[in-house]
Amino acid sequence: MQEKIVLHIDDVHKSFAGLHALADVNLDIRQGETHAIIGPNGAGTSTLLNVCIGRLEPTRGKVLFEGEVITGKQPHEINQLGVVRVFQTPEIFEDLTVLENVMIPMLAKRDGSFSLSMFGRMDEEDSIEEEAVARLDSLGLGGHLNHLTSSLSRGDKRRLELAMGLVQHPKLLLLDEPTAGMARADTNATIELLASIKEYGLTIVIIEHDMHVVFSLADRITVLAGGRVIAQGTPDEIKGNPKVVEAYLGEEQV
Repeated sequence: MQEKIVLHIDDVHKSFAGLHALADVNLDIRQGETHAIIGPNGAGTSTLLNVCIGRLEPTRGKVLFEGEVITGKQPHEINQLGVVRVFQTPEIFEDLTVLENVMIPMLAKRDGSFSLSMFGRMDEEDSIEEEAVARLDSLGLGGHLNHLTSSLSRGDKRRLELAMGLVQHPKLLLLDEPTAGMARADTNATIELLASIKEYGLTIVIIEHDMHVVFSLADRITVLAGGRVIAQGTPDEIKGNPKVVEAYLGEEQV
């Protein structure tokens, strides 16, 4: 049986003032896999992610999600379809509790947009609160429900961001540099956390510079350099690929 393609990137190009940030990018993300997109600094990984979520319009080409063209749609419209981005762009409200932070995206998903009037109805939302509590429990934050988010450690804020993504029931979860700025112990804890959510059968895309993270989690890897795809394959295939080693010379070795 043919594997279902969740995200199809079709001949995407992106130029800024005549400079090619992306060129000839073709990529398929299969249902249920964890797919890492990696590259040395300036490779175009962040640009590609922003094209996928609607923050940037490609100069040429298109992106399809579950067979539907999403190029040209607004980020909130793409989010409503089930594409959820986590990390790098903190969406946390520091002056609200941990539980309130997780309920906000759930209410926005239900209502189609975010508005402060949601808070007037918070106490009516028993089923949403129950699900939020269960998700926070599963990520080890059950003891922090009523704590202000500003009091959380960096690692716990990452867990909270992940909870805020998972409660939206994503069909595609985009993890943007999930371990950026972390010490090795926190990185290893995050790897364990992300490995545990793989068990749900989610389709996950990871943009990550830390090779330890990539090789610990990815089923398949796409490597960008200079805005172009230079290699795709399993972690073992990528590790021994001379083009990838050459692209990373002078940076962290693959």
